[in-house]
Amino acid sequence: MYPLIRNRRLRASESIRRLVRETTLTPDDFLVPLFVTEGKGVKKEIPSMPNYYNLSLDLLEKEVKELWKMGLCSVLLFAKVEDELKDNKGTEALNPDGLMQRAIKTVKNACPQMLVMTDVAMDPFSSYGHDGIVAEGQILNDESAEILAEMSVSHAKAGADFVAPSDMMDGRILTIREALEDEGFTNTGIMAYSAKYASAFYGPFRDALDSAPVDIANVPKDKKTYQMDYANRYEAIKETQMDIDEGADIVMVKPGLCYLDIVREIRNDVDVPVAVYQVSGEYAMVKAAAEKGWLDHDAVMLEQLTAIKRAGADIIASYFAKDFVRNIL
Repeated sequence: MYPLIRNRRLRASESIRRLVRETTLTPDDFLVPLFVTEGKGVKKEIPSMPNYYNLSLDLLEKEVKELWKMGLCSVLLFAKVEDELKDNKGTEALNPDGLMQRAIKTVKNACPQMLVMTDVAMDPFSSYGHDGIVAEGQILNDESAEILAEMSVSHAKAGADFVAPSDMMDGRILTIREALEDEGFTNTGIMAYSAKYASAFYGPFRDALDSAPVDIANVPKDKKTYQMDYANRYEAIKETQMDIDEGADIVMVKPGLCYLDIVREIRNDVDVPVAVYQVSGEYAMVKAAAEKGWLDHDAVMLEQLTAIKRAGADIIASYFAKDFVRNIL
């Protein structure tokens, strides 16, 4: 057919490239992770995540108002709690006046229309840094799921629109869904971290929340007994379908770039929205390389975000959300 068909005709100018572009990004695609901490006037930069901060609640209020003005309408909250409040059962996570619960109320009071999702996991509240109860060198599944369900109800009572269990305990979506239903929170959604891999890309996040597993005797040194093996593909589809069957409204793949094949597999297989978490290590690598002058920050950021959406993500949880709006739009 050459020269009748010349594919380059559709690449000849920026205008034609924009006209035929298959994948586009808008602020509506983003879920903005936010880290909260105790105190007043606290804006503490996370050393391994340049330009990202732990915020006290007064500054959280300012932040969500700014996000809303930028067109970013959804946040995902994480709480950094003091060591003295941590124990093996994550007791502080159930405190109705705890940091997470107050953060939810702060966001809703500051910006009632902001969609609030909350991290449901024990590791920020665990003295061992694990997503479940530790007993005799094991992470207990069913007992941990019950605590996660109580945590979810507590978040719903505080005003959360969605809870986001990130723990990878078996059966926890059904346990949470039933607990929410029993308490009358039929409209509270669940975004399940369905295919969450045991990844080396989580390091900066764990710095932010001081939530890494502790290195002491009789405590697992990693999370590989519950987070997925990154060598597995079919298992991700199985995990995701089980979460949907148990009541998940949105499913998630985490991390992002190294798992875009998984995103596409799941997007082709399910009929619910698919979220992708572009995690802290992915963010930190771009920031560090750009600081060295080795990469064009905005160009690489946009290419990565576009790749995530092109792979099938309906929602992108990303620390780049504000950078995208400020520098690209």
